Amino acid sequence: MRTIKFSKGDKYKGNLILVSGLWPLQDEEAPPCVPILDTFPQVLLQIKASACLRQILKTVNGLDSIIPVSGYRPLSEQEEIYRDSLADNGAEFTGKFVAKPGCSEHQSGLAIDLGQKADYIDFLCPDFPDKGVCGDFRRLASKYGFIQRYTEEKEEITHIACEPWHFRYVGYPHSEIMESLGLCLEEYMEYIKRFSTDDSLLKVQCGRRQIEIAYVPEAQSEIQVADEAITEISGNNIDGCIVTLWN
Repeated sequence: MRTIKFSKGDKYKGNLILVSGLWPLQDEEAPPCVPILDTFPQVLLQIKASACLRQILKTVNGLDSIIPVSGYRPLSEQEEIYRDSLADNGAEFTGKFVAKPGCSEHQSGLAIDLGQKADYIDFLCPDFPDKGVCGDFRRLASKYGFIQRYTEEKEEITHIACEPWHFRYVGYPHSEIMESLGLCLEEYMEYIKRFSTDDSLLKVQCGRRQIEIAYVPEAQSEIQVADEAITEISGNNIDGCIVTLWN
């Protein structure tokens, strides 16, 4: 067995952080991001999210028909987008579709807005229909670690209007669990807290591997894991961390 120790800042980092109006981004350091496609060098995501998105696009033959519209944004860009939307679209529209600076998932480098290829693509609300190659992408997204972050049925929880174009990388198997249970990220953060001890780990079978998931509250400074387990750790940006063990 080996020991994993947690520091205070760990809860603010990782693929599963919840970023919203209630839970602003706390980690001010710019995440390491890379271009998704050579043809759109200005659209960036965190390294693993970028690789997974690129793989989905290849799988659905969408490299030429799905456009990455907006990925990582620094705070200054989010401030500009928010300010311009207020001026151009008004407070009601902006409140529904544009996160306040500091509260945007785009600042994490884990969110991507996608659009169907067209002569004109709306930057804030790109067209991404649930048919054709876009529909194929949506149906495969969770297998590659992505979820549609804002859906109509979860508007009262997320406080963001339905955005068919906005996808968030949370990592596998969390994306598949959320998809199968019909949970948005806010709900998943509460659900995962049920699994906080050795006797109540969330267990998922993936081929020959068993994946175990546990919530570690911020008051707990360390845990013991098997030597051979591949470990992924993400904060929730609220009150603890989620540990994913690939056995």
